[in-house]
Amino acid sequence: MTVAINAIAAADLPAVGRFLHTHLNRRVPAAAWERAARPPWQAFAPNHGFLLRDGEVIVGAYLAFYSERVIDGRPERFCNLGAWCVLPDYRFHAPRLLRALLAQDGFHFTDLSPSGNVPAINTRLGFRPLDTATALVPNLPWPTWPGRRRISSAPAVVEQNVAGHDRVLYHDHAEAAAARHVILVDGQRSCYVIFRRDRRKGLPLFASILYVSDPAVLHDMARQFSRHLLLRHGVLVTLVESRLIGRPPRWSFSLAAPRPKMFKSERLTADKIDNLYSELVCVRW
Repeated sequence: MTVAINAIAAADLPAVGRFLHTHLNRRVPAAAWERAARPPWQAFAPNHGFLLRDGEVIVGAYLAFYSERVIDGRPERFCNLGAWCVLPDYRFHAPRLLRALLAQDGFHFTDLSPSGNVPAINTRLGFRPLDTATALVPNLPWPTWPGRRRISSAPAVVEQNVAGHDRVLYHDHAEAAAARHVILVDGQRSCYVIFRRDRRKGLPLFASILYVSDPAVLHDMARQFSRHLLLRHGVLVTLVESRLIGRPPRWSFSLAAPRPKMFKSERLTADKIDNLYSELVCVRW
């Protein structure tokens, strides 16, 4: 058996999409996998990940999402590790995909959705955990009163109320398939929030917060935000990491087993790592 490893080129994406739909997650159509592997933001991307072939047949794939960020005034390149799937008969070759990704010089690596035994593998390869202590917030139909506070998910309203760094984030993520956008306005203050719909125990009733521009505004408008997610987006429960907002709302609960997130970098610390420009904003599952 001769199993070859190759970088995933644009021409490979339709076949990779079909492979991931068939063997990893049938809820995600093949076309959606293909689209997700082409992030809407501009960045240097040497590939879309790596794949394994036995002859002409794809038997494994590991998606990668690349981005260029400015951290403390310095440009940095990131590689986010995405979906990883290898057929059972070829699992012996699975580490080759990960080693190929990590062998690329000049990148900081993130893995924001590792599952199964992947966290243990990552740890052996020098990944460090992020603090993912998470609050579970029930979304309730809190009463509202007319006033200066406004909240909207309308694209035109969001774009009108973001500026500077947040405007860049919005433009980079506006077309990302899994990213949803909300703007909270309190007088002269505003808070831009990016979240994704999520599944827990197979139920698509959750929102996971990915980015919060001003935690203080979100705290002050927590009830309006909770009501908005319930009535506008049909989300029953919001999951939010403490590293994004600090203290959670009073009516929240601590999640007993938050999902791990990890990173590998020679010089960046955990506080420089966020959830954006990643599989989390590109893939709806």
